[in-house]
Formats: sequence, C-alpha cells, structure tokens
Amino acid sequence: MSTPHAGEFSGLAALITGGASGIGLATARLMAARGARVAILDREVPDGAPSDDSAGYVPFGGHPLDASLRPVVADVTDDDAVRSAAAEAIEALGGLDILVNNAGIGAAGTVEDNDDAEWRHVLDVNVLGIVRTTRAALPALRASAARRGQAAIVNTCSIAGIAGLPQRAAYSASKGAVYALTLAMAADHVREHIRVTCVTPGTVDTPWVGRLLRAAPDPAAERAALTARQPAGRLVSADEVAAAIAYLASPLASATTGVALAVDGGMAGLRVRPPASQ
Repeated sequence: MSTPHAGEFSGLAALITGGASGIGLATARLMAARGARVAILDREVPDGAPSDDSAGYVPFGGHPLDASLRPVVADVTDDDAVRSAAAEAIEALGGLDILVNNAGIGAAGTVEDNDDAEWRHVLDVNVLGIVRTTRAALPALRASAARRGQAAIVNTCSIAGIAGLPQRAAYSASKGAVYALTLAMAADHVREHIRVTCVTPGTVDTPWVGRLLRAAPDPAAERAALTARQPAGRLVSADEVAAAIAYLASPLASATTGVALAVDGGMAGLRVRPPASQ
C-alpha cells in the first residue's frame, strides 16, 4: 500500500491562489516540502518586511516568502491579471500539474445585512475567482494529464456551503456555489483525466477568523462559541486543512474525483451531547 513521503510531489508543479496566509500558505509550504515546485498567486508580493493594510491583510504571514515558493501577483477578480499571472507561473514552473483554488473572502450578516455590492464582491472573489484561475490553468493542466495520466484541481469550500450557519448568508451562498461548481467541473473534466475535488473545513484558526474575533464585542466569548459548536472541541488548524488538500492533489489519490473532504472536527456529521455541567 502506498503511503505519503517526502518526495510525493517530486517533479510536479503547483499553483496555489490566496497563498498569502492561512490555509494557502500552509498548503504551499507542505507541497514544497514534499517535493513540488510551487507558485503562489496573491494580491501582493512580499518585500521582506511585515506589512498590513486597513483590512488586516498581512502578506505571507508577515514574513519574507520562503525561497522555495514563487510569488505571482493578481487579484482574482481581474481576468486579465489572472491570465497573466498564471502564464508567468506556468512558464517559471515549466508547466502545471496541480491547481489549488484557495483565494476567498468572508462576509458576516443575514440575507438583509449586506448590500448588493458586497454580495457581488463575495461571489466575484469566491466563485468567479475559481472560474478565472481554472480557465487560465486548464491548457497546462490538460498537457500535464496527457503527459503523465492525471492532473488535479482542489477548491477550498467550507462547512458553510453544506450546513446552515448563522450570520453567514453571503459567504454560505458563495461556498455552496463552490461545492456545486466542484462537482460540475469534475464531471466536465473526468474524461480528460483532470481530477476536481474540494475540502470543506470547519472553523479554521486563520487570520480572517482572528479579525472576526477581534471585531466582536467580546472576543473571548466569541472564540468560545466558535469552539463549542465543533464536536472536537477546538478550532481546525490551517496545517490540518493543508494536509487534506495535499492528499486530494497527490498522485496517490488518482481514483478520487468529484468529492468533498470534510476537515471540520466532526461539525458536519456528528450530533454530540453538550458537555455535562460542572
């Protein structure tokens, strides 16, 4: 039985969107450590010094980019920029075998709390962003599949796409679309030997969640509430989601397509009793 090893991605090239922090960065580092040539597509290129903008965006975790990772710049809402950045990455990597569509944004509120502009922006980034990057990458992925028998696309979905969560209407709608899009893409490209899958993380301890907590009236109480709704009793780590993405992208998962892999501490499928009162 085959098992993952340090050279699991040896000789393969991967492009990861939204790799500036959190899940994307953890995935990029993991794939590079396992032998992949990795490019990261994001809005900014790190200059070696921590930086921050008004939205709390910290490029590449606030640190210089790992030497093993090649950055390319694009906003996934800009089709021309995405095509240019993807072409740059593919040329630098010498092809493309794996695409990880991880770029995304969040939004809080009920169906009436967000105006049309915010709804459009969330859908533009979270859904059309996947469309644009995949469209730009497909010729190279087809060439990879023809050459080595398979290529892989992994989309970052969410528990919010398959379960009803409060105060997440726009975000949930976008992630539900990502789930459906993943299945449609898998059906469209299975005969081309391009596997398409997604991960559905629970609440992940990422910079975005950290910003939500800081904005809450009582950050400690909000963290406790997010933790309590996960049966495992803790938030999911970015590294745990990265490991799931790496499995789905791996040549070892060659028979796996059109599926969603939950990394949610049991949130989707378990109904546990609350802890006994002390």
